[in-house]
Amino acid sequence: MKTVVYNQFGGTNVLQLTETETPTAGTNEVLVRIKAVSINPIDWKIRRGDMKLMSGSHFPKQVGADFAGVVEAVGSGVSDFSVGDEVFGAVDVMKHGVLADFAAVPVKSIWHKPAQLTFAQAASIPVVGAAAYTALIDIAHIGAGSEVLLNGASGGVGMLAIQIARQQGATVTAVVGPKGVPFARQWGANEVIDYTRQDVRSLNKQFDVVFDLAGKLPFHEAVHLMKDHAVFINPVPTPVGIISTAVTNLVANRKNKMLMSNPNSTSMEYLTKAVENGLHIEVSRTFPMTEVVAAYEYAEKGGYIGKVVIEL
Repeated sequence: MKTVVYNQFGGTNVLQLTETETPTAGTNEVLVRIKAVSINPIDWKIRRGDMKLMSGSHFPKQVGADFAGVVEAVGSGVSDFSVGDEVFGAVDVMKHGVLADFAAVPVKSIWHKPAQLTFAQAASIPVVGAAAYTALIDIAHIGAGSEVLLNGASGGVGMLAIQIARQQGATVTAVVGPKGVPFARQWGANEVIDYTRQDVRSLNKQFDVVFDLAGKLPFHEAVHLMKDHAVFINPVPTPVGIISTAVTNLVANRKNKMLMSNPNSTSMEYLTKAVENGLHIEVSRTFPMTEVVAAYEYAEKGGYIGKVVIEL
């Protein structure tokens, strides 16, 4: 089968399309014929060697965490899926990758694909959906009447965060670039701010939740935007940050929370229901697997709306 691998840390030029042996489904595993794999920043952070302490330095490595496809075979112990089922899911990209014709994945890591979604849309959900769900539901506990500020809301996480918050009954202020304005409105944001026209720091308003998706609004600059007992969510945790905020949050009135998330049954079942209630998945652009280098170059430049997907 065709598989994308790399044999050293580096830029997009290290990615190679090669032939490898087709895996088989082991106990409690499902063999999936991959139809689509979405691109996430974690992919290139691992490939560049930024996360080698967690990913290790063994090669070859594969790429791609979340995917959608069709069940090709089931291993022993599998009862919830059958050959021919359309599924979506995610693997631990620190250890594995799914950008290949086939992937053998643990049954706990896949779910039935919502029929109304394309494979590209379904593959776009797990990683960013888990992040949005964890931030707003598990950490911030938003509900009807919550006031949420999403800074940098036109990417994959922001796209879902706007819609999750609105489905929960929250009021959403979304900060985006010019291209993102119509999309943020389409996704349901109550107020949309074009950051090229207004600095979010100048807002004369306070929120229950400040989610800094852009990574450009540090906690100390966001405090004046936060109500008493509000939550600030940082999507790029560091070891030092995790330790320091755990200590300061014990006494602080306004909490600074580090976001760590992984797709699981709770978040994916929630998102599947959200899709049934109208959750929209915007795929900015798709690429064939033969153009994997171009796909990652496009994604790593940023500036697109929603998600970038490689189709097989």
